[in-house]
Amino acid sequence: MQSKELKFIDLFCGIGGFHQALIRHNYKCVMACDIDEKCRDVYKENYGITPEKDIKKVDEKKLPDFDILCAGFPCQSYSNAGKKGNLNDPRGTLFEDILRIADEKKPMFMFLENVKHIKKIDNGNTFNHIIKRINETGYYVNKEDTIFELSPHNLGIPQQRERVIFVCINESIYDKDKVIKFTLPNIPINIEKIIETDKTLTSKYKISKEVENILNIWDEMIQKFDTNESLSPTILCNEFYRKYSEEEFNKLPVWKKDYITKNSRLYNKYKEEWDEWYIKHKEVLLKKEINGKLEWQAGKKKTNDSIWNYFIQLRQSGIRIKKTNYFPTLVAIVQTPIYAKEKRYITPRECARLQSFPENFIIHNNDKVAYKQFGNSVNVDVISYIVDLTLETYCLICSSNI
Repeated sequence: MQSKELKFIDLFCGIGGFHQALIRHNYKCVMACDIDEKCRDVYKENYGITPEKDIKKVDEKKLPDFDILCAGFPCQSYSNAGKKGNLNDPRGTLFEDILRIADEKKPMFMFLENVKHIKKIDNGNTFNHIIKRINETGYYVNKEDTIFELSPHNLGIPQQRERVIFVCINESIYDKDKVIKFTLPNIPINIEKIIETDKTLTSKYKISKEVENILNIWDEMIQKFDTNESLSPTILCNEFYRKYSEEEFNKLPVWKKDYITKNSRLYNKYKEEWDEWYIKHKEVLLKKEINGKLEWQAGKKKTNDSIWNYFIQLRQSGIRIKKTNYFPTLVAIVQTPIYAKEKRYITPRECARLQSFPENFIIHNNDKVAYKQFGNSVNVDVISYIVDLTLETYCLICSSNI
């Protein structure tokens, strides 16, 4: 596949997910920007470019010309994982800085990425406002044919992480007859290409004895359930033994009342087993709130089932058990997945693979920072797939498939 040399800028660049996708065609980055100092350090180390710090201080009139504007614009005000806000959130107004730059420099394309939830905020008003403002800036973007939803798992990567990609086409080159032929790929999932096989590189990521103990405690209870038992929703075992007056119960959040009601069925069915187990482990289960919560998302219990057959996340909402066909979704909030089979956390390099970064990518030397950076990053293959389809459609990439 050959392509014309194009120039791009990388706004809210993070550690360079967009950059990785575009340099696959030897495109040249002429400017990057990110508020996070540690991201700027990693970006410089990998690409030799020092990103600008504050987009609000970027003078659009002094920027060099470029063909493509990339931006994974801030999602804290849009994401399910963060505070659900709208464009009145100060972080949401950063979107206007993208348009300020685009209005001045008028690149051919803008590729903008955000969380899937952005479509539902404020009953869709935020999403519609974004589209309206892009149109007003002189770019064609439409829900029907230039806004796409794509997840790494569609591309054979074992992570479900749906994102919305806005393909914004400068009105001066927009051609209604050039339709981006987007289809969801059907590539088999390959989890083995993510797992680190060198045990000398994974030994430092073993879970603590405290974590292993609480997981063993829950595994002990899992063994007591019948095969095909349904273990959802979240099990709040400490609630089994709390007595609420009618008035107190009615004041509980709706979700908690629902969980307690549904949990009572599971408790009554296995009352003897629950009581014996809870008395034995009560001190540990009450030590931390998370210890008494189990989110089983692995389907009905199988014969000889065990927690150690799955992926695990330690979340505020509970100890989450996930099937092993996909890794738990990487998020900026550090909830590093546990690869239970090896009783260890997944490594930063495995996170890099989940986000489609190459093996020679230089990762931040602080693991906690690295986990957060990959959780914040766009997936390289997801971006590459959308960019390639767009540029092929507009004959800026020559593909043997066209």
